[in-house]
This record gives sequence, structure tokens and C-alpha cells, in this order.
Amino acid sequence: MTSEVTARARAFVEEHLPEARGLGEALAELIDDPEAFVAALAAGLERLSDPPYAQEQERVAPGSGAVIGVRWPLWRAVARQLRGPLAGSSSASAIWLAQRLVTSPVREIRLFATVALERSLPDDPERSWQVIRQLGRAANDWISVDAMADLVARGILLEPFRWAELEQLVYSTDPWERRLIGATVARMPFQVPRTRRTSLDGTRGLELIAALIGDADPNVQKALSWALREWTQVDDQGVEALLEAETDRAARTDDGHRAWVIRDSLQAMPAPVANRMRARLAGVRRRPGAPSTSRAFADATGFVSSLDRADEAISRQGERMAGAPR
Repeated sequence: MTSEVTARARAFVEEHLPEARGLGEALAELIDDPEAFVAALAAGLERLSDPPYAQEQERVAPGSGAVIGVRWPLWRAVARQLRGPLAGSSSASAIWLAQRLVTSPVREIRLFATVALERSLPDDPERSWQVIRQLGRAANDWISVDAMADLVARGILLEPFRWAELEQLVYSTDPWERRLIGATVARMPFQVPRTRRTSLDGTRGLELIAALIGDADPNVQKALSWALREWTQVDDQGVEALLEAETDRAARTDDGHRAWVIRDSLQAMPAPVANRMRARLAGVRRRPGAPSTSRAFADATGFVSSLDRADEAISRQGERMAGAPR
């Protein structure tokens, strides 16, 4: 049975779809004038805003910051009207537009940069990646992160050396950058036809997940389990092997962070496998305040400790030299 809230949301979207499409068509005329584009986009999105939806954003996605409150089916309807005109424009125009959009403090406006970057990425990947990095740094909620995951995944498939972009984020102190790793891996299988998914580089995706599993941040944990579920389309045996190994470790060390990710991934596993892992994890639960146990966290902590020890040794050597007879 459809709830009253859901029915109201659907009715709101249906009522405003023609206006959303009209906004997209009007914006298509302003692609080469980023300032006018942003002004028209802001005004149009205000007309499409749903105040109750806007009020819910801080609860649904804490840290969202400034939002207008446009429901995503309407946002996507605007974006669809832009893809054709952007395809007919130059990559330089698309990047110019993206550079302006990414500076907006308003999430719905800022994320239109992803639409422009879809156009520029194949033709001008280096400058597009500069804007993608800027977009990633501006992300401060899971909606912003997940909205750019398709774009990042597409960029990596176009230039496989871009896996390094994600490998660097493994050690980030920003949980949203670490979440982007899981979200990108989760969305990567959907960038190629179903029949080609098993030809993707399954090892790289699993290596990144293995480095982060045990992360203490719930938003990162959710992205990792999402990635594991979707990665079964690429390498189901590799996912099962990773889950087996991580289940052993979680049960042996009473690691609740690791156990949560495993449990949330098991719906993608055959029932006998899932039931066996659940039984081995019985009683292993997350504990508030427990530190990260991921390999990435351990490596980063060890690196910082070694730097501290080096600084201390240098300081002591300086003191000895200062006190030595001349």
C-alpha cells in the first residue's frame, strides 16, 4: 500500500515535470554563458522546490548545507534536456560551465557540474578531472558523493591509470572521500553492458574494498557493502573469497565494524554461504567509539607515528649538537 507521503511526492513530481523539462530546454540556450546559466538554474529550481522535502534533507543527509529542496526525479528531468545540447557543444564550453557550477554552495546547482563533465570527460580528461577533484572536495553528504560516482567510474574506465585517484583517497582523513571509493566501485559495473561486466578489472576494486573494510565511519561502511553487492556482477568468486577471509578476521577479533559490512553484503551471496557467515558472526556487533580497524587506517597511523618519531629523533640530535663542545 502506498503511504500518504509517497503518494504526495509522486503527485508533486508529476505536476512539476513539464516545468522541469521546460527549464532544461531554456538552460540549453545558456550553455556558453555560465553566469546566466547559473542564475536561470537557481531561479528555476526555486520554482520546483518542495518545502517539506527541503526540511527533511538535514535528517536524511546530515551536513548537506544549502539546498533548495528539488526532488531528484525533477532534477534529473532538467538534466536530461541538457545532455543533447551539451553533446553538440564543445568540451571547452562544458568545462567552462562545470567550473562555474562547482563553485555554487547549493547542492542541487553544484551537482549540475556532473552533467557538463559527462560531455567534457572523453575529449578533455585532464581538465575534467581537475573539476571532478574540486567537486569531490566540496562534497559534504552522501547524496553529493553518490551523485558523482557514475562520473568517476566512467573516467576510470576511459583511462585505467585513474584507479590511482581512488587509491590516494584510501588514506584520506575525510570520510566523504573514502565513501567515494565504495560508491565508485559500486557504480562501475553499470558503465558497461551486462555481458561485459566480468571483463572489468575485478582485482583493483576488491583491493580497495579490502583496504577500507573495518573503517569506523557508518557512511563509508554503507558504501563498502554496496560495492561488494554490486561487484558480484564483476567477480562473484572474488567477492565470496574476500567475505570469507574478512568473516574469519571479524569473528576472531570481535570486529564490529568489519562484521557490519559483511552482514550488509550477504544478500548478494548464495543462501548457504550467507547463512554460514552470519552464524560465524553471531554476537559480533559495532561498539560506539571503537576505532577503525582497516588496513588503510593502520598504515596511515603507522606512517604518522614514524614521522613523529623521526621529528623527535631530529630534535634530540639538535639538542645534542647544541650542547656539544666547540
